[in-house]
Amino acid sequence: MPSEKPTSARAVAAEVLNQFDPKFDYASELLNKLLHKTSERQRATDLIFGIIRNQTAIDMVMARFTDCPIERIQAKVLNIIRVGMFELIYSPATPDYSIVNEAVENAKAVVGKKQTGFINAALRQITRHITSRQIHLSKANSLRTLPQTPTTGCEFDTDILPDQKTSLADYLSAAFSLPKWLIKDWLDEYGVEITRQVCFASNRRPSIYIRPNTLKITAQKLAENLHTANIDVEVVPDSEMIKIKSPKDITQLPGFEQGQFTVQDISAYLPVHILKPKPDWKILDLCAAPGTKTTQLAQATGDKAEIVATDINTERLKKVEENTTRLSIKNIKVIEYKQLFNDSQFDAVLLDVPCSNTGVLAKRIEARYRITPKAIQALSEIQADLLKTAASIIKPSGKICYSTCSIQKQENSRLIKDFLQTNTGFELESEQLILPAADDTADHDGGYTAIILRKP
Repeated sequence: MPSEKPTSARAVAAEVLNQFDPKFDYASELLNKLLHKTSERQRATDLIFGIIRNQTAIDMVMARFTDCPIERIQAKVLNIIRVGMFELIYSPATPDYSIVNEAVENAKAVVGKKQTGFINAALRQITRHITSRQIHLSKANSLRTLPQTPTTGCEFDTDILPDQKTSLADYLSAAFSLPKWLIKDWLDEYGVEITRQVCFASNRRPSIYIRPNTLKITAQKLAENLHTANIDVEVVPDSEMIKIKSPKDITQLPGFEQGQFTVQDISAYLPVHILKPKPDWKILDLCAAPGTKTTQLAQATGDKAEIVATDINTERLKKVEENTTRLSIKNIKVIEYKQLFNDSQFDAVLLDVPCSNTGVLAKRIEARYRITPKAIQALSEIQADLLKTAASIIKPSGKICYSTCSIQKQENSRLIKDFLQTNTGFELESEQLILPAADDTADHDGGYTAIILRKP
């Protein structure tokens, strides 16, 4: 019996969008169920992530240049057009004729021939209004150009964006598909140029970094092994991290099954690095799932520290156990959250709290559609409660390592300041905010770390 013909990456992306609700679903979970259909796994991933990051801008352009209101377009038809529009606007190296032609072919299989004329007309209409699929931003009309990278954009023949001289928040919100209130927060906190950089970083295609399991292999040796397997990598200077320069399925890389590395962004690597845990410490990872930082604690202490891992989500604790087993780490004890308070006090507590994800919007692609000021307020209350819990089980002279993948002051420095004002037995040893970056010298997520010392 002949094998089923592989589905194109574009068709898979449209199928994911048909099932996806940004308020409730995770695109990666839907995508993983469909990736077996295509041989273009990385391309399908890049398409769906790119479309969701930029969907508000894509829909804005569609509404501007097509005759039919978006709400009147059948969902499956709309998503085929979105796939095509994303490539027309954000993938300038892909020929426009192939984008339009395959959209029409996909439509025949999904929605029937009657709709192909509309899809063809809509995409060709968009194409006619594009004056340059890739123009240097310094030469472009900002009212007519959707940014692609910090240096290039796609220029249209008609104004499509608000005037940034009149309202920069409106412009950045429309250009980068980000909530206006969030842009305003960043402008107030960081100023114009840094906010612009954060917007680009929030929409970038993030690089993949891996942390070698130094209990088994050095960064240099792992990099050599990957090079031997024709994987393009580089060791990040002044760290043990490795950047994967060519996109790959991480689970298929040499050394993954042998537990020689785990995926971790540079910014997520920093909290444990800043804490500098010692082999004779008893350490609690209070929000441990999926265990990336838990295993980093074990590596940093030569698998000699006594490490306890727990999480309020019992189901997700299974991931901690899976990662611990794969990396062959011995000194991690996984317990249910309700068992925690039967335990003795700790020399250090790692507190990587649930947060708004505003520092990792490039990866947590749904977050921009979910986060609200009200949600951040609710999260900050949870974070404060978790900090109180950590404070109640830390030894004198012990340390709390508080970390988030947020760049909002309400979840970071302001929350820590409020805690210290009401808990005078503690003091701030250090704090560090890393903003997401996307340029020639840096490509990483954002996050915050505070080291809080309990006074002797």
